[in-house]
Formats: sequence, C-alpha cells, structure tokens
Amino acid sequence: METRRYRMVVASGLDYVKTGAQVDDQLRRWLREPPKGYDIDAFADGRNEIADGVTLDHDSATGASGSYGRWRLRETSSAGTWQTTTLIRQVGDGPTWVHLDVEHLPHDPEARPVPAKTPRLAKSLLGVLDARDGHADVTADPRVVETEDVDDVIDELCDGNRRLPVVVASTPYGVDFDSWLEQTVDPLFRPLAGLAVLYVLAPEAEVRFNRAMEYHRVFGGGVRTYLPGVDPAWAADGQRHRVMSRRLITEDPRRASRILVQFPQSLATRVPLPAELDSVPVMRTRVKNETGTSELDRLRDENHALSAILDEAGHEQRVRADEIRDLKRALEEAGVNETQLFVDYDEQYKDLHKARAQVRLLQQRLITLGAAEAAYTPDDSPSAEPTSFAEILDRIAEMEHVRFTGVRKITLELDDQAYGSSWVRMTWDALLALRDFADAAAKGQVNCDFKQWCADAPEGVHAIPPRKIVRDESKTVKAKADWRKERTFPVPAEVDARRKLFMGAHVRIGGGNTIAPRLHYSEATCADHGILVGYIGPHLTNTLT
Repeated sequence: METRRYRMVVASGLDYVKTGAQVDDQLRRWLREPPKGYDIDAFADGRNEIADGVTLDHDSATGASGSYGRWRLRETSSAGTWQTTTLIRQVGDGPTWVHLDVEHLPHDPEARPVPAKTPRLAKSLLGVLDARDGHADVTADPRVVETEDVDDVIDELCDGNRRLPVVVASTPYGVDFDSWLEQTVDPLFRPLAGLAVLYVLAPEAEVRFNRAMEYHRVFGGGVRTYLPGVDPAWAADGQRHRVMSRRLITEDPRRASRILVQFPQSLATRVPLPAELDSVPVMRTRVKNETGTSELDRLRDENHALSAILDEAGHEQRVRADEIRDLKRALEEAGVNETQLFVDYDEQYKDLHKARAQVRLLQQRLITLGAAEAAYTPDDSPSAEPTSFAEILDRIAEMEHVRFTGVRKITLELDDQAYGSSWVRMTWDALLALRDFADAAAKGQVNCDFKQWCADAPEGVHAIPPRKIVRDESKTVKAKADWRKERTFPVPAEVDARRKLFMGAHVRIGGGNTIAPRLHYSEATCADHGILVGYIGPHLTNTLT
C-alpha cells in the first residue's frame, strides 16, 4: 500500500499552555519564512485569507471534555489542495498530545492524492516540545546509543505502550563512526522526523545490544526498523522487524531513504489515534464579518464559505474512502500473517519441549548409570505438564509459595482460544519459574527481583527469558483510573486490608502483541505471603489495544 499522507502523533513533555505557545510560535515561523513567506500579522480565530488560494483556520475549546487548539492550513492550486492540520489536545490530567497531519486533496475525484513529504514544521516542533512516545524520546535527529544506554533502549523496544517504530542504525566495521553518522545516517534518517524513534549504535554499544537481542540483531552498517511489541526471547518475532542492508544504503542513498520512510509513514496512518485525539469535534470555521458591510454581502460571504466547506468535505470523504479500502486490505493481510506466526510459534515451542524431554531422559540415564554429578535431577517429568488452563489452576494449589487470587472464569476462557496449547506450556513455564523464585525467597536465598533472578538463575532451577518479564506498567497506564483499576486484583485481607492490590508486574505469554495473554503478579509480599498471581488472561487495555 503506497502511503499518501504524513502523520505525527507524540506526547509533549510540556504542559498544555506551554505546548500551545510553542506550537503557535513554530507554526507562525514556518508560515512566515521562505519558501512560504505568508503574511500572517492579521491572523486571528476563524477563517483567515493569508494569500491568494490560501486559508488558515483556527479553533479552540476548553470544557469538561478537555481542551484543544487546532490550526488548519489549506493551499489550493490547479492540482488540488494541500491541507496541513496541527492539533494539541489534553483531557484531564493526561498527556498533552500533538498531532500534525499533511495530506493532498485532489480536485478530480478519480485522481490519486500526491504522497506527502515530511514537513519542516515537524522537525521544528520536535526541537521544542520534549516529545515522547511511551518511554522513548522522539527527536528529529538520531540519538547515539552508548554502552550504558543499551538496557534503556531495549526496554523502550519492549514497551507495550509504544506507538511508533524504532529505527536503529549500526556502523560498518573499520569505518569512522562520526563520518558514518554525519554523511550517511543523518541524511538517511531525515525524512523519518516524527514518524519513528531514531537511534544509531556506537560500536561498543552494538556488541552489547546484539548479545541481548539475539534474534533481533543489527550490524555491519545495516538499519533495522523495530515495530511495536518486540519480544526479544521469541525467534519468530524477529521476522516482523525489517532490515535494510549497508549495500543498498551506500549504493543508492536516496532510494534507500525513500524505502526506509515508507513503512513508518504507512504505519502512522494505520495505527488508531489516541482516544483523546479521536474525540475532537469536526472543525467548523466561521467567517469574520467586516464592519460596514451590507447584509447582502454578509450573506454572500457566508454562502461562499458554506460552499467551500461542502467542497472540502467532498474531497476529504473521497480520500477517507480510499484509506478505508486500503486499511481493510492491510487488515486482511495482517490477519493471515499473524495466524501464520502463531502457528510457527506453536510449532517451535513444541520442538523446544521435545528437546527438553530428551535432555531429561539423558539426565535420568546418567543418574541411573551412577553419574549423577554430570546431570541435574529434573523436578518435573514431561508427562506431568498441564495440558489446559483448567489443569494449571488446579496445579497452582500444589505450589507452597505461589497463590492464585484472580478470577478463574477469565483464565478458563483461554482454553477456547486457537493458540491455547502453546499458551498453556508458556504459562506453566512462567509459574514454575515463579515457584522456584518464591521457594528460594522463603529460604532467604534471594536478594533481587524476579526479572533479575531469571537473568542470573542458579543452575538446576526453572527460569524464563528475562525480556518476557515487565517489572511495572508505564506511567500512562498507571495514570488512567480505568486502566489502573483493570490491573488491581483481589488479595487476602492479611496481604492488604482493602482486599485488593495493584499488580503492574507481568509476564508476556506468547508474543509481544496485544492478542497474546498476560500473567500479572506481585512479589512485594513474597517474604511473608509468597508470590501472588492476580490475573492470567487476555491482554488488558493500553494505548495499543
């Protein structure tokens, strides 16, 4: 699908008032300076004719449903109308969103819109807003990742609230890093401003990054685009994240840049807008009435404005119809691809368990032959593994220091899902790891949290890949009352007098997407009450679901 519009959606690091002032200032500079050079000294609310065929509309509102300010520039010529919309929005104590949208509206209903390029305004806004996407800073230029930054970058890749792709560049061996950054990476990344989080790995950081991202590596001067929902522990997930080779980048830099921007630009228009932005009313411009004009002139002006608005609506309706058709096609393709990935994942997980069974058989033989020191005594035989979530819930009761306090019905419904078999095995693996961690904690043998324990797990115990463990929910999730309530689960009175506890820590069951289930737990009271598992069920609400 060829992308036609440019769209940037970020959260401002400034408050609503300061964000509005910065957006207004940058917009005026962009309009006043070449190549546009418009006269906007008389700009005010309503519709402003700032040049022949050019209008600048502005509206704003503040009320119980939040605040917004919006600017819309329309530049009309014989080829159609270029429309640039800038919107700021805040609801309650939530983040201040900034939405920049550029699109071409052709006059001919049969004509295809001209693809929009990244506007200079995007880079100007990113330079003053301290923009963020989830945990990541959104900048117009790539940030250099040093060795000490690698863990933070990987956490950003795994952030469940991330909307934008993360584009990471590596450096060829033997090439001067600063020259590669200035002459190759900077121009390559220039069109990506506002469409992606941009990084370039310093050579020392690249080694550490690729060691941690075994199935998602980038090296040798290549560039990789990481979609939301990265799961570093899942080999099949690596197929979702595109790689561009150094050869393409160096042989045809302009073509490489065009190809690199296409996917993030397409993704920006396919990801649903945050609910706060989607609830802003349709812009209704008003015509300023000049003093001294006759009633007839006023009516003519209003009629002209109404005709223009209806014409605009017709253009936009045709463009939206094209977008809906393209989105339906993309949705069908994504459904097929996702199903295939789940099938592949399930097959790989079955192979993993077969290999584990073979290892255990070899361990048993070594023990039988009197070579126990060469083998780890297995705790569970393959036949003892549960085959359903119903059985898992029954088996948790056998764990001395792990307690399930959630709603059984929600967990049992997972048995009806198409991918339940692999989900059962992965959930059981996570519970065995939690059990071994809780047992060790009860003996005073633990001085770290569950994620770190899995990273440095002692020999002979169960552990899961630490990248499947999320220590806490994001600030965005915790700040929304409804989302926080979803993650507050029942617990016994001896744990909390209110009989409920927020559990932000969770384990990703399956892939890193919003379909695979989650296991929410609390280790805060592990020493006295063991591990509390408050939820095993479908992915709860966040910015991506």
